[in-house]
Amino acid sequence: MSDEINHARRRFFGTAAVSLAAAQFALGGLAQAQSGNAKPASLPAIKPGTNTSFGPLKQIDAGLLNVGYAEAGPANGPVVLLLHGWPYDIHSFVDVAPLLASAGYRVIVPHLRGYGTTRFLSSETVRNGQQGVVAVDIIALMDALKIEKATIAGFDWGARTADIIAAIWPERCKALVSVSGYLIGSQAANKAPLPPQAELEWWYQYYFATERGRAGYDKYRHDFAKLIWQLASPKWKFDDATFDRSAVSLDNPDHVSVSIHNYRWRLGLAEGEAKYDDLEKRLAAFPDIAVPTITMEGDANGAPHPPSSAYAKKFTGKYSHRVIGGGIGHNLPQEAPQAFAQAVIDVDSD
Repeated sequence: MSDEINHARRRFFGTAAVSLAAAQFALGGLAQAQSGNAKPASLPAIKPGTNTSFGPLKQIDAGLLNVGYAEAGPANGPVVLLLHGWPYDIHSFVDVAPLLASAGYRVIVPHLRGYGTTRFLSSETVRNGQQGVVAVDIIALMDALKIEKATIAGFDWGARTADIIAAIWPERCKALVSVSGYLIGSQAANKAPLPPQAELEWWYQYYFATERGRAGYDKYRHDFAKLIWQLASPKWKFDDATFDRSAVSLDNPDHVSVSIHNYRWRLGLAEGEAKYDDLEKRLAAFPDIAVPTITMEGDANGAPHPPSSAYAKKFTGKYSHRVIGGGIGHNLPQEAPQAFAQAVIDVDSD
């Protein structure tokens, strides 16, 4: 789930258009890229859950990982990277991707370390979940795919990762869409206690600090994830099939280790790797983000998240914030795919 910020804590175009978007997505590179910045003013209406599959995933060695990822849209289109959070997976973008592909984008949706078909290349590699390392993974993926620059969009861990790339490697980030805004944190800031109600919302973080919590998450990871989904999106009536498609990704052999390390590292209960110390030092200074940015929030987000007023000034370039109504919770891309995809197109067109 998202960190506290600095701890101060539709238009309907018809069924044919939707079918075209899905077809272009399924066929991969057959969509035609649009020239220049010419993008459609708005996207075809799509009902969340219209798409259920990405089709066969691709795999590529990138940095410390062999990354599993979905790809859609024309190979020569402007690139969008879509990054998921915990405990979700690439299916958070199963409706977003075809919409963006239909608009001419090359869409890359990777499984983060510890999810789905992504695997560590070496058994000796530390199953590290500290915030900076996930961003390093995505830079390595961009290098492996020969992507110089991309619009990066995400939520939860994915939003934090996108924020980090935009702040530290702005030359690789054309524009940013971040659900819940500025999520870069630090171990030092996390030492500050929060009001009791806020601490209650982080109950699982303290559970994970114990060996009982690690064993419990390992044994009941699907039940645990479903509970988090329900708490984080209390008005989202997802069905079992929707949950099960993502829950399979949690069976990754490194999922528990990476997840537990992430939350323990935040509280200073687990060490990071020394090779990332300089990166974490830069992040601990809460760097500004200057790339064009749209931040988003669902009106029914049940997960811990900062108010937009707490982070708006961290975005020093062209910036806007959008609240998506209708009972939208934490998994905003999957619950409101049209709004999320439109934000990507709009921020890229600025």
